Amino acid sequence: MTTGGWIFMICSITAVTSMLAFCFYRVLSKPASADDGDEVDT
Repeated sequence: MTTGGWIFMICSITAVTSMLAFCFYRVLSKPASADDGDEVDT
């Protein structure tokens, strides 16, 4: 594989892994408080 191929592969894997870690962090972090104003009072 050429040098450009290695660079592209490493950048792609890094980007996907970073996005996966960010999404896991957002999903698994402390949930928002129950009083965030999303509920509609009727």
